[in-house]
Amino acid sequence: MTRSWWGWGNVEDAVGGAELGALLDRVRVLMPGDLTDHEPPGVDSLGLPAPRVTAPASLAALCSAEPADRAAHAHGKAFRDVVRNLQGDLRHVPDLVARPRDERDVTDLLDWCSREGIAVIPFGGGSSVVGGVEPRCTGHPAVVTMDLERMDRVLEVDGTSRAARIQAGVFGPHLEDQLRPHGLTLRHFPQSFEFSTLGGWLATRAGGHYATLHTHIDDLVESMRVVTPSGVSASRRLPGSGAGPSPDRLFLGSEGTLGVITEAWMRLQQRPRWRARASVRFGDYTVAVAATRAIAQSGLNPANCRLLDAAEALINAGVSVGGGVLVLGFESADHPVHRSLERALELCRDHGGEPSPDAGGEPRDGEPGGGEPGGEEGGGPDVRTWRSSFLRMPYQRDALARHSVIAETFETACTWDGFETLHRAVTEAARQAMREVAGTGVVTCRFTHVYPDGPAPYFGVYAPGRWGDLVAQWDHIKAAVSEAIETSGGTITHHHAVGRDHRPWYDRQRPAPFAAALSAAKTALDPAGVLNPGVLLPAP
Repeated sequence: MTRSWWGWGNVEDAVGGAELGALLDRVRVLMPGDLTDHEPPGVDSLGLPAPRVTAPASLAALCSAEPADRAAHAHGKAFRDVVRNLQGDLRHVPDLVARPRDERDVTDLLDWCSREGIAVIPFGGGSSVVGGVEPRCTGHPAVVTMDLERMDRVLEVDGTSRAARIQAGVFGPHLEDQLRPHGLTLRHFPQSFEFSTLGGWLATRAGGHYATLHTHIDDLVESMRVVTPSGVSASRRLPGSGAGPSPDRLFLGSEGTLGVITEAWMRLQQRPRWRARASVRFGDYTVAVAATRAIAQSGLNPANCRLLDAAEALINAGVSVGGGVLVLGFESADHPVHRSLERALELCRDHGGEPSPDAGGEPRDGEPGGGEPGGEEGGGPDVRTWRSSFLRMPYQRDALARHSVIAETFETACTWDGFETLHRAVTEAARQAMREVAGTGVVTCRFTHVYPDGPAPYFGVYAPGRWGDLVAQWDHIKAAVSEAIETSGGTITHHHAVGRDHRPWYDRQRPAPFAAALSAAKTALDPAGVLNPGVLLPAP
């Protein structure tokens, strides 16, 4: 497979043929207009500036100045990143891409960059959608992107404690391949699973497989090892500790600003054998939300509990329904789970929901499907269609971008009592912003995770764009929506991280004393201020 330098995933998996035709047909129904295709430029045509720095001889073998490397590490994978790539707009590119082989290399690279004032951007898998890996570092003489893809091994497995010591550069599929012979799994499957790394998940506090209970990568961490310009931070391996503030919590979500995560001991699971799943249709969205809340507060803890509103169900699952579709899934390595599903369906019926006729499950061994939890079979056509669509969404987003269609997402979390207010404010803000820049548009909503005290709504936006103005159009919509989220009591991000794009609203969300403490930690750990400048904190 060939990784796309400009868009999501593999070149061979891009949307084309009948899939592209069907996608564009759906778009034409929603927003008639010109859908001219725009081919991505070749790397050789980009005219990248010459690198401003040369690595010392001791580090030269680790560093690449190849145009293809630099272009592929210039942006993340947000809509605005893809559009700028398609338009050949790479005004900020790393001067070098460094690929350390071990922790000693990481230390040597940080020492060199700190001495010379060179900015260092830890890259992970590069799937950031918030400007977290983009080298917008104008206050530094050069930028080096550090890619840990060579550090990709499971170093040790403790089957007794059910944990493993894993290098941070491992991509999701390779991680699971190494755990499979031990009958274990990390069971963390974000949508970016195939193209993101353990280090990236930890640095951004990624949301994963579980819709309830263990929703973030934080819940799966036993200990971490982080290389900073001031030394190595290695926390003790323990199931839990009350010894002061947690050192791991300092680095989880630090987005490469405090240090480079090189490895971690992670809590593992036995691979699930029993699965049960179903979809439930509702005629009224408010009632569907109430049913989802009842399940979230029931203690049943489903692995999957995604509520799709009517627009989301239609666009991404091809399901026509009045109120929404709830996709449910339970799993266990220890015991059958059909009784849990039956109780969840009872709660849905109490709220007027209609379960799919073939809801259920059976004992079976099998692999999860990419980032979408639940079994490969059963659960009704809504489950199967949604799962397939879920895995193709990023590729479809890229195809729409090539045809000047604005297609992007934003997510948040709020309490149940505040959801109606937030949902209304965000929907109205998005629709108004789309009217202002595009004339029309569609807003969708689904829950990616649910807690006893609130949901994590994930909104989608689809609007007609103008080829030369796509980035400005999206930035206007994003700003309006972010303002609505912040003023309605939601978080600026539930699992997409802060990066550079969310900074204005993150600055307002965090308490001032914490901001001062974080700034002090940054100064202590990164005295030269070279680690990912402008992310989480103002650039020096």
